[in-house]
Amino acid sequence: MNLQELRKDREKWMTWKNIAPLRDALNNLENESYSVELSDIVKIESDSIDKEQILSTAKLMMPWRKGPFEVCGTFIDSEWKSNIKYNLLRKHFNLNNKRVADIGCNNGYYLFRMQEDNPKSLVGFDPSPLYKTQFDFINHFVKSDIVYELLGVEHLEFYEEKFDTIFCLGVLYHRSDPVAMLKSLFKGLDKKGEVILDTFYIDGDDESCLCPKSSYSKIPNIYFVPTINALKNWCLRAGFIDFEVLETSKTDASEQRKTEWIDGQSLEDFLDPKDNTKTVEGYPAPQRVYVRLIKDKK
Repeated sequence: MNLQELRKDREKWMTWKNIAPLRDALNNLENESYSVELSDIVKIESDSIDKEQILSTAKLMMPWRKGPFEVCGTFIDSEWKSNIKYNLLRKHFNLNNKRVADIGCNNGYYLFRMQEDNPKSLVGFDPSPLYKTQFDFINHFVKSDIVYELLGVEHLEFYEEKFDTIFCLGVLYHRSDPVAMLKSLFKGLDKKGEVILDTFYIDGDDESCLCPKSSYSKIPNIYFVPTINALKNWCLRAGFIDFEVLETSKTDASEQRKTEWIDGQSLEDFLDPKDNTKTVEGYPAPQRVYVRLIKDKK
């Protein structure tokens, strides 16, 4: 696969009629000096910036799914409080001097946070021109060396470098062939690399999956929700030699909720209004398992 040709082709996505005005607004931002704080809120401050321009530009780029960010007084209250997931996982990884990838990186919130660890390199993969534009908006101020690729997990095995750590958070359940995706992650790793993965799961000690009929929590592209033992089998079949459960959690309104920055539905609309342990379709409500996968210990 020729990734250079693919990159050139996907750059054309930035001229789509719904994206081009966002790029124009981005290109009109001033170049100033900014202070950056990489904490639960990725915070950017400047005394001389046009704050109305910042607000209007950020609003153009809605919906904001991941965050939160604060840009020169504009608080982007994203649908997901991504700091909760990041802080849950933070004690389980050390990225110092490592080559790191984030698959399905959205607007790069986690990548910005990962800079604290002094990794050797940070690469985000997400084939979304909107999320790439949101990333470019934040990075206009942060001025990081993060590389954002308009590529997907299927391109990992052809990428120009292998990674020491790959994050894949909230992607696996969107794939109709989860074992094939896990094999792509495996091929993207260096010999002793690791994957930190999170996905939906259902309770049970057996090796089975929920296969939603048409949607799960109103999300149409959810194909399989496994038990943890079924997930382990998928990972071993993909070639990983070690499967370690790091954390489990239930998604609730403290982490995912409707805000003025998404202009649409969120978790409260996806659950049964009479029983929040079930989705509107009657399936078990979303809960997540976080695992570490090891390619080779030798």
